[in-house]
Amino acid sequence: MRRCRLGGLSAPPRLGDLVVAEVTRVGAHERLEDAHGRRVRLHKGDLVVGACGNRYATDFYEGYHRPGPSAHLLTAGGVIGTAVSWHTSCPVPTELEVLGPLTSEDAEPMSLEHFARPRPPVPPEDVVRPNPLALAVVGSSMNSGKTTTAAGLISGWARAGLIPGAAKVTGSGSGKDRWTYIDAGARHVVDFLDFGMSSTFGYPTDRLLTTMSAMRDALLQDGANAIVLEIADGLLQEETRLLVKYLPAVCSGTVLAVGDALAALAGVDLLKESGVPVVAISGLVTASPLAARETAAVTGLPVLSPATLAEGAALDLLADPAPHA
Repeated sequence: MRRCRLGGLSAPPRLGDLVVAEVTRVGAHERLEDAHGRRVRLHKGDLVVGACGNRYATDFYEGYHRPGPSAHLLTAGGVIGTAVSWHTSCPVPTELEVLGPLTSEDAEPMSLEHFARPRPPVPPEDVVRPNPLALAVVGSSMNSGKTTTAAGLISGWARAGLIPGAAKVTGSGSGKDRWTYIDAGARHVVDFLDFGMSSTFGYPTDRLLTTMSAMRDALLQDGANAIVLEIADGLLQEETRLLVKYLPAVCSGTVLAVGDALAALAGVDLLKESGVPVVAISGLVTASPLAARETAAVTGLPVLSPATLAEGAALDLLADPAPHA
């Protein structure tokens, strides 16, 4: 176990750096995840440790890493930054005063990079690697049902006797999705936190691309033989839009999670423009049989609820990765 201490602010913290902060006002985030995933209730005056980062959440906060003593708690997982806008239904953010960096015993500032897992070795260029049994889940927007869809795929694969692996490729640091994957039956789970990032909004595209491949390879190395890669937010979000173009290099197909037929039609068109095969539609739209039929009619794709995926359709998508539209 590493011994840590509160250090002095000799230099502005960077993305991913760990800092110690005091809660000055409890707002939207009344609880903070501890090291075991339990959400601990916050009180004014509590000292917390978090990681500097940004957040892109159309239904919650837009926030940025802006070094300074005043900051906000952007996620229950401990991402610290400054909220500049938020959804009208969202309460004001929990306010913090950054006291200084978290440092090692030798006074070196600590970062999530210090805890990142080693990246799997890259094979020689002359070695052709076939795509594993892997599907990506992308969505038309935040809260379109991506994680529930990913859980349906995982559950279906686990019931069929496969060894599911799951990766949260982009997003903001929180344990919620990791626990959802594990509860669904994932044997191996990784996310961007495992590779040194508190959140992915604002990181260079090259870093995100290499990390996405590293996540897939890490799950294979760990023993997974069926993999889901979930990409956060919607297709119009900048990092998502850039990453989806490279999905054919890391997976055999994509499941699109949407809330309605129009979003499905637009999403399929955007993905087809990028050369990304869409094998099915899922997400919130499947809560309505009428909306699901409407979606199937305009896209020509199978519309599968997370429950249907869990009952066996997930295995069919792996067996037949060819796009249906």
